[in-house]
Amino acid sequence: MVTALLGIDIGTSSTKAVLATVRGKVLATVTRPHKTAMPRPGWAEHDADAVWWADVRDAARALLARAGAGTRLGGVCVSGIGPCLLVADADGTPLRPAILYGIDTRASAEIDELTARLGADAILSLGGSPLTSQAVGPKLLWLSRHEPATWAASRRMFMASSYAVWRLTGEYVLDHHCASQCDPMYALASGEWAKGWAAELAGPIELPPLRWPGQVAGHVTPRAAAETGIPAGTPVAVGTIDAWSEAVSAGVRDPGEYLVMFGTTMFFIAVNERPLADRRLWSTAGAFPATWTLAGGMATSGALVSWASELTQVGYRRLMAEAAAVPPGADGLLILPYFAGERTPLFDAAARGTIFGLTVRHERAHLFRAFLEATAFGARHNLDAMADAGARLERGVAVGGGVTSRVWPQVVADVTGRELVLPAVTVGAAYGDAFLAGVAAGLTGPDARWARATTVITPDPAAADRYERLYALYRRGYRDTATISHSLAAMQEQASA
Repeated sequence: MVTALLGIDIGTSSTKAVLATVRGKVLATVTRPHKTAMPRPGWAEHDADAVWWADVRDAARALLARAGAGTRLGGVCVSGIGPCLLVADADGTPLRPAILYGIDTRASAEIDELTARLGADAILSLGGSPLTSQAVGPKLLWLSRHEPATWAASRRMFMASSYAVWRLTGEYVLDHHCASQCDPMYALASGEWAKGWAAELAGPIELPPLRWPGQVAGHVTPRAAAETGIPAGTPVAVGTIDAWSEAVSAGVRDPGEYLVMFGTTMFFIAVNERPLADRRLWSTAGAFPATWTLAGGMATSGALVSWASELTQVGYRRLMAEAAAVPPGADGLLILPYFAGERTPLFDAAARGTIFGLTVRHERAHLFRAFLEATAFGARHNLDAMADAGARLERGVAVGGGVTSRVWPQVVADVTGRELVLPAVTVGAAYGDAFLAGVAAGLTGPDARWARATTVITPDPAAADRYERLYALYRRGYRDTATISHSLAAMQEQASA
């Protein structure tokens, strides 16, 4: 009899699930695509039942059907995109589609108002992060003002992971990490809801009790068992936001370790032994007790690479091979990667992509090489900000679709001057969920290490001087062109309106 653990991750455009043994061997995986609704400019939403719960139900059934009669399910954990805001009535029935994370920018006026009223320094001191489109608090305020009938009926608030827990177990809980992204409602140092601001912004909503991602939230109910095929009574972990489950999957969990995620957007998580606050970054509770994290995220990276591939009608692998043949610095070509604005450390939605030094002798390969280097300069900007804030960046682990080619992580290593470890298993956040399910069920030790390194990408010292000069120009390039970018962004907004 094989004991298996089920991990499910609800992403922006798909849900991925994995069945693994208690020692981390992957038995089976499945992916379910879904769509993100964008009903208005700046809005991004998911239907919690038609997307989140349907994917959990279908993924669980698909994997368990492949498990075989000799497999016993020992635990379940679900992670998901976040921070999100799903409001529900007292019975847990959703009252409207979930408002998604930082890609949903509807609450910009509320962000400005709360920052002015509560004070930027006070907000940073309490929660460690400035109010941005990532924060849940301003979205609650937006909802109370723009949808008063929905607000009056609201009694519960969920994220993707906690809604899955609710449907599986009937338990209303939230993990500390998710709560720490509900700024300005969570006190980072004490690890609890900030009674004054949290009560004010939550209004009629009963705030959920807080637990850690690897704790047991509850057990699968008979009703959920009938829908998912998961045996009734199976323990369910609390779970968390997908990027932090991804860090768990890669073995990034101790102070001094950090994660670089090569995805549609590039994301960074550094684990710390104490809370660190910096207005250029997001500071949160970690995935495990007595850990905190600094996080950063670019607005584009893989999206920029995909855009370049679509624009040139040339495949990803061929472009990577061409870029590898171009020397560092792309023969004097420099790009600012702000083609969709920028998140950390600039927090400038009106920043725009810029190409410097372009000549008629530059070819497609030069441009693609410069795009890769642009994302690497953005990575260095974030990692430098983390180091400035006090994070110890001693061991970096790279994950995501971008590491399937060694070219891109090599460029990032060369630009940042930091080694990158590539793990053997790159299933993603769902793999971290399976680990957390095992921890919650007592089947996997919390100090166990599933992630094993296969490759270490070492910076090329021959490229160091050239990249130092280019990085200085990269930083100067934003400062010198920001006014132009903002004016053009305003013109673009007027044209779209």
